[in-house]
Amino acid sequence: MESADEGYRTVTLPTAAGPVEARHYPAAGRAGAIWVGGIGGGFDTPARGLYPRLCADLTERGIQSLRVRFRFPTKLDEAVADALAGLDFLAAQGVTRAAVIGHSFGGAVAVRAAAARPDLVRTAVTLATQGYGADVAHGLAIPLLLIHGEADEILAPECSMYVHRIAPEPKKLVLMPGAGHCLDETAEAVCREVRDWLTERL
Repeated sequence: MESADEGYRTVTLPTAAGPVEARHYPAAGRAGAIWVGGIGGGFDTPARGLYPRLCADLTERGIQSLRVRFRFPTKLDEAVADALAGLDFLAAQGVTRAAVIGHSFGGAVAVRAAAARPDLVRTAVTLATQGYGADVAHGLAIPLLLIHGEADEILAPECSMYVHRIAPEPKKLVLMPGAGHCLDETAEAVCREVRDWLTERL
């Protein structure tokens, strides 16, 4: 199904554990990005619509995107499987270098998915990530960007600081003054950071 106004088509990813719903923003290039949300489920997005905004922006740069909706948005292993199904889908579309971006719970999903597919994933981005489940960051061999609001009352900035500390170089930690968990207060700055990071590395 097409959604011409937002530039995506709805796709269903088959997995052994059941179908995964996703929104695909096609582009002609061989670069792609997976976008995942948090425990809220659905196609949630931080920073005032960051995901659909950047998905649209990146298609103009030849980078296709896939927003993945978790089947079980509180189960880490299941969510990682959903993200990996998304990476398989992008690979089938001709993508040879990918990024994984996740918010909150999805930050740990992004790190774990990236660690599981070093052949395909070239960078990972976490936004207000949780620390639990992101410990595999110590073995990443790709650039890692972490963004966190200094006023986050749901997951303290120390979560991202921990992941940053254990991850090898290259890595970057950006703390947003006055920003809460959804990073709405600094949405424009977050958008610039993520866009620049992805376009430089994909």
